[in-house]
Amino acid sequence: MSWSQYLQDKLIKLDEQTQLRALQTTENGCETWINKHGKRLLNLASNNYLGLAGDYRLIEAAQESAIYGAGATASRLIVGNHPLYEEAEHTIATWKGTESALLVGSGYMANVGALAALLSKDDVVYSDRLNHASITDGIMLSRAQHRRYHHNDMNHLEQLLQQDSENKRKLIVTDTVFSMDGDMASLRDLVYLKEKYGAFLMVDEAHASGIYGAEGAGLGHVFRDSIDLHMGTCSKALGCSGAYLAGSKGVINYLLNTMRPFIFTTGMMPSAVGTVIRAIEIVRTDTVRREALLANSELLRKELNEAGFCIGTSTTQIVPIIAGSNEAAVRWAHMLQEAGIAAIAIRPPTVPGHTSRVRLTVTAEHTFTEIKWAVQQIKAVLWQDGVLI
Repeated sequence: MSWSQYLQDKLIKLDEQTQLRALQTTENGCETWINKHGKRLLNLASNNYLGLAGDYRLIEAAQESAIYGAGATASRLIVGNHPLYEEAEHTIATWKGTESALLVGSGYMANVGALAALLSKDDVVYSDRLNHASITDGIMLSRAQHRRYHHNDMNHLEQLLQQDSENKRKLIVTDTVFSMDGDMASLRDLVYLKEKYGAFLMVDEAHASGIYGAEGAGLGHVFRDSIDLHMGTCSKALGCSGAYLAGSKGVINYLLNTMRPFIFTTGMMPSAVGTVIRAIEIVRTDTVRREALLANSELLRKELNEAGFCIGTSTTQIVPIIAGSNEAAVRWAHMLQEAGIAAIAIRPPTVPGHTSRVRLTVTAEHTFTEIKWAVQQIKAVLWQDGVLI
């Protein structure tokens, strides 16, 4: 069989399983209402949680930082370490309450690179079953022994920790806010188990940075002295791009010297680094945006619950409506788009089989009126004669 035929057969199979995806152009993506294919839609699919992506202050920061050029011109370890990096990493470390920080191109790059660098085939890593794909991929690249514990099940995690030799190096890794379910990790219990079994603890704050904790420093901030490595993205609540790794000087210096995606990648463009600095400055002082987001999140969950939808264990700005089958999730997303709501179907392998859903996300810029209107539309479209269609 030729390569072209092989790939075409794979695409046909994905289509038959309702898992075929395609890019769709979105206009006004930074705004609450967007345009797709000429249709105006209420945006309930964005991770621009604090509404900063279109903020004029970040745009100004990007323009001002462009004095260093449009690109970094090389890896940071060669000549791509332009002056803004030191300021950005000092800003991140101060915000997170850690000794040091490293700014990298994306959250995927940070997770894959850090885990592959920290772990070896002789180590054991314990990962929540619902952790982000980038965590799973980093573990696979490391060749470490992979123990997946049941979602937020600390008893199962402890059983796994007990099974492995005391001489094994152990690393526990978790999302703090789970990106598809919208619930939170049991960080207090994870810190207890980390200390009891002498493990290294890494947390992924992608959907918590800028929102939770003192000055938006994340859910792990209160446990910052016990968490060995904090990862967070700048592309969600911070409204720009890139990601950070924050921890002790020793850990960060080790990653700087061993993390292949960092070593062999051209640095971030100066304008992107400049926006990270400005975004953190805004987030640390702007409590209004965080409070608005939390209020909007609570309202959306309440309204959907009262309308009879299954939203799982969500307690955050990420609120899934569980459909079950791929076909139902895709159908629901299409129907909601026709009703004026941008909501995306999430299917395996992003979520476990038989848990396909339409995932909704709110931002600080949504109004209560918009959220209530959206739930009314969702209810009118998906419920017919008391049955979900």
